[in-house]
Amino acid sequence: MVEMNRAEIGRAETGRADTMRLDRFLWWARLAKTRSAAQAIASDGHLRLDGRAIDRAHACVRVGNVLTYIAHGRVRVIRVEALPVRRGPAPEAQGCYTDLETANVSQQARVD
Repeated sequence: MVEMNRAEIGRAETGRADTMRLDRFLWWARLAKTRSAAQAIASDGHLRLDGRAIDRAHACVRVGNVLTYIAHGRVRVIRVEALPVRRGPAPEAQGCYTDLETANVSQQARVD
């Protein structure tokens, strides 16, 4: 019998393998230190998902979504590349998103 972890079982039961809760994504991708911090980021009304203001932690995130929010005094713009299956080590978590702000800065440097 194939064993599945709790996240995979939950996705199989709901049939929503292509989405994840916003607060859970922020926490598992290590963009927030704790789940409650991730919920605060998602529910304070300053996070945008594909340009739409989000005010609830249970909003669904999909691969390809762009998240924009303020963290540590700077604006973060990230694109979701993959949905994590666990809260693993940092290198694994960083593979789940692309920091678009960093990509934009490097493109600006080449133009100048």
